[in-house]
Amino acid sequence: MITNYKSALAFIHGRPRFKKRPTLKRMQLFLARLGHPEANLKYLHVTGTNGKGSVVAMTQAMLTTSGLTVGTFTSPFITRFNERIAIDGQPISDADLVKCVQKVEPVVQTLDQELPEGGPTEFEIDLAVAMLYFQAVQPDVVILEVGIGGKWDSTNVVIPEVAAIVTVGYDHMALLGDTLTAIAEQKAGIIKAGRPVVVGQLPDEAMKVVKATAKTKASPLLALGTDFTVRNLKPGALFAQIEFDSPDLHDLQVQLNLAGEYQITNAALAIQLVLTYLKEQQLIVQPGDLKAALEKATWPGRLEVVNDGPLMLLDGAHNLPGIQSLTKTIRDDLSNHEVYLLVGILADKQAELMLGELASLANVHLYLTQFKGPSEKRPSADLGALIDQINTRYPVQETASWQLGLSKIIQDISANDVIIMTGSLYFISEIRNFLEI
Repeated sequence: MITNYKSALAFIHGRPRFKKRPTLKRMQLFLARLGHPEANLKYLHVTGTNGKGSVVAMTQAMLTTSGLTVGTFTSPFITRFNERIAIDGQPISDADLVKCVQKVEPVVQTLDQELPEGGPTEFEIDLAVAMLYFQAVQPDVVILEVGIGGKWDSTNVVIPEVAAIVTVGYDHMALLGDTLTAIAEQKAGIIKAGRPVVVGQLPDEAMKVVKATAKTKASPLLALGTDFTVRNLKPGALFAQIEFDSPDLHDLQVQLNLAGEYQITNAALAIQLVLTYLKEQQLIVQPGDLKAALEKATWPGRLEVVNDGPLMLLDGAHNLPGIQSLTKTIRDDLSNHEVYLLVGILADKQAELMLGELASLANVHLYLTQFKGPSEKRPSADLGALIDQINTRYPVQETASWQLGLSKIIQDISANDVIIMTGSLYFISEIRNFLEI
């Protein structure tokens, strides 16, 4: 019985995360039983191994500043579950969440009885709740962030106005496949017939798949570096100043509010996504609105500055491509600083390879720790067991908790040094909750 916020969350989190066979039929049936709340809304659909959350945040900021009401569905949350479902960046209220879950619960119970594999998963319920909320609010457009992959992701039940594929790299290989071709086939599953797709800088192997899919579906493809470009005007700056150019908007110069080299390509993709959507809807583009939005857009836990002296950053680099992006940022933008890294990684990630990337930097001091993890089935990795395999300039240190690790780092550093807490987004969430950010 759903009576309050706590029981609503307990119901959601008590559901299974995965089923044995991938299918969209269960989600389609679920929405049909709810009266198709997803109907009559416009969508933008965003997938990618990394960067999709940042692209969603910047896209939402630009469309909201342009005068549109924008719904967003994202995952995972960083501080509270409500963040996953928002209007113009404002999370769903506890009361509205409870109302939507109350509508969903009896349908879930019925499907549990009817379907041989059981009823909806946790993520399917999250999406259904979001759709009911968006049906009630009726935003001008909804931006859906894919959970995992694309082809079989529950969000793939909609026909978007424009799709976006941000990056393709190695993550969730048990579900998506262990080659870039296989992973790209899953991501390209969100491309719909005749609908444009905006694409970031993908490896050749992945781009080949995406181009072939777009061609088969007669979907106009707009690729970064070919159909639109971006230039870094201030190399070595943590907060990049960029110049964006495309046939739809020439020479837009803007200082990004999101830190890190990787946000340069994310911003370019978001700008082109906005331009393509506004053009499709025959809406006027105001470059000043786009610029103003990018100069204030925020996305928690992605090279997020939480302290200025010494500089302290939180970065949810939760997989190998994410760590590679962080490594590049440290090499390009923080080479004149000693960087103290406090790292916590989930056990189901490529921890050894991730630590190897970070250890390759001469100015990095590694502190390895553990955190709670989202569930007993997904614990924090025992990084201490890998210490002997890590070749690095400074001795690697291990701490039983991140609080002890941070305390130790603070004792060791000087004013010009930089602290970065990184790894799992669940780890970053735990830190943000503790620091009450």
